[in-house]
Amino acid sequence: MMKKNIDYYMGLNYPVAIERISEEDGGGFFASIPLLPGCMSDGGTLEEAYDNIEDAKKEWLMSMLERKMNIPEPADQEEFSGKFLVRLPKSLHRTLAQISKREGVSLNQYVASALAYSAGQKA
Repeated sequence: MMKKNIDYYMGLNYPVAIERISEEDGGGFFASIPLLPGCMSDGGTLEEAYDNIEDAKKEWLMSMLERKMNIPEPADQEEFSGKFLVRLPKSLHRTLAQISKREGVSLNQYVASALAYSAGQKA
């Protein structure tokens, strides 16, 4: 099993939120990592704000490791079973079952294909 040390956590893809700071508040950019509460920084440019949040992330993670506290991980690191339960109206269930029968595939296969197609259209 991989040891979850600073290198492990720094290698994870934590989403970074960057917002422009208004000129009346000093200008520049505010950066934070929403998954790591209190992990924030700023910078005069986007690049500086990003570099600074990377430094802040390292300090935040090292502090949590030293205190043996739980560190959240980004969703792409989670394991997914590939199963979920969906409740839907009977009329939609009937329509989907009819279409899958007409296509000659199982209802599960048809719904998985329809979801994959729809998700691909949004990406």
